[in-house]
Amino acid sequence: MATVITVAQQKGGAGKTTLVAQLAVTWARSKTVALIDIDPQKSLSAWYKVRQEALGAEAGGLVLSSISGWRLGIELDRLQRRFDFIIIDSPPHAETEARTAIRSGDVVVVPLQPSPMDLWATQATLDLAQKEKRKVLLVVNRLPPRGKLPDVVIAAIRETGVLVAETMLGNRTAFASSLMAGKGVVETEANGTAAQEISALAEEVAVLATC
Repeated sequence: MATVITVAQQKGGAGKTTLVAQLAVTWARSKTVALIDIDPQKSLSAWYKVRQEALGAEAGGLVLSSISGWRLGIELDRLQRRFDFIIIDSPPHAETEARTAIRSGDVVVVPLQPSPMDLWATQATLDLAQKEKRKVLLVVNRLPPRGKLPDVVIAAIRETGVLVAETMLGNRTAFASSLMAGKGVVETEANGTAAQEISALAEEVAVLATC
């Protein structure tokens, strides 16, 4: 049976879809990976189309389903036995579909930027995950290279009692530039810092999912 990872964040602009794509490409180096895009914005689907144009119809070993949220259970049943990982890109600002996606995940990965507004806005997502009794991993994303405010916010994040990933993703242009090419940083800059960060995070998520 597949390990199902839901990436969720009610607040827009936290880097949710970027994280989905980067984790997928990282795992696809050694595992079979399916993506499910239920976000109405369909940004993940747009990236996948660019990937197919760059790498061919098989998209470098990734499979994507772009569906409405109400079909999620049916699609998971169809994919569960065929893949090692299934990653769900869930919608912001849509509680019913977000709840369904969160309920379906073995782990709910919640990216947030180290700012007070992001921290406060994340609580709605955490509340949903708590109600559904899901494992949650907060991921600090777009961490600036220096500054006191991020340190203060990260300390506040740890005080929530929610598990926070040891790996934090820096505010690196490599993440965005790789997506523009339909790829991930482990493909475009395999020896770079961004690739090291996403590889370490992928390992953390995988370990948590099996605990």
